[in-house]
Amino acid sequence: MNFPVGIPPPEEVHEARSRRSRSLVRVIFWGMSLRLLMSLGEFTGYLLFGSMALLFDAISTFADLLSSGFLLLSIKLAERPPDKEHPFGHGRYEPLAGMQLGIFLGFGGLALLAQQIGTVATSAERPMLDRRVWLFALAAVVLLEIGFRKIQRIAKKEQSPALLAEALHFRTDCLNSLLALGALLLAALFPSVSWLADRLGAIGIALFMVIAGFSAAKKNLNQILDRVPSRDFFAKVRSAAKTVPGVRGTEKLRLQQCGPDAHVDIDVEVDPHLSVEEAHLISQHVRHAIQKAWPQVRDVIVHIEPYYENDPPGD
Repeated sequence: MNFPVGIPPPEEVHEARSRRSRSLVRVIFWGMSLRLLMSLGEFTGYLLFGSMALLFDAISTFADLLSSGFLLLSIKLAERPPDKEHPFGHGRYEPLAGMQLGIFLGFGGLALLAQQIGTVATSAERPMLDRRVWLFALAAVVLLEIGFRKIQRIAKKEQSPALLAEALHFRTDCLNSLLALGALLLAALFPSVSWLADRLGAIGIALFMVIAGFSAAKKNLNQILDRVPSRDFFAKVRSAAKTVPGVRGTEKLRLQQCGPDAHVDIDVEVDPHLSVEEAHLISQHVRHAIQKAWPQVRDVIVHIEPYYENDPPGD
């Protein structure tokens, strides 16, 4: 008698993982192009009109451009398959990069915030700004909001917290530009306070950088520390397991989600009179069904338990 041959994951699982990678890389490149355009435009506005709000907005956008390149590298590293030294794969590269990007943004915002508060408190020279400078901020608001919505949609679809951090960077930049727009409109309407309005706009931008940066870092840290993922995934896994003929119920279920990978540990109940070989075959079909329902799952550990009519339900 030969040992039963294992059931490979469905072909669509490999295609779904490849599609996720292509989608993430494509939207990151798109976002980097948009950021480069915006930072160059805002820096041009600073050179022409001397607006510190525009300069801070350009700095924030350019910093995110550099961080996007780092995120792109981390996504490619996270896709590497398991090896001898990393039996659970390399998925943590992705949330690790997202956490670092959030920390970078947060501390960068703190430094800029301190610098601008010091300038407002000590500067005696307060020149007036050109009335047209707000047009640069308006263009930035529109384009960055478009970028945020597109990247957020892909991040949620592909379950990528790192890409969600990238989307939050776009929203931060958009809010930054909105603050700059408000400050510069105030400066245009009241030229006598234009310098102060511009600096207060820069302070608001720095404050948003701090809040959004550390919030994004926390979301990615949750995955690194194996925080329980969304309850929707638990329902999806249980439902998939119960579609397999011979599965009478499910008990304990543990999920781990990190970057492009997820791991499942599940107890399934079967007829206690089945042979070991029959129970083993059911476990193979359970793994197959779960990976088909949730292509991010790289590995499934199935524990076989006997089913009894009056057995209390598991967790």
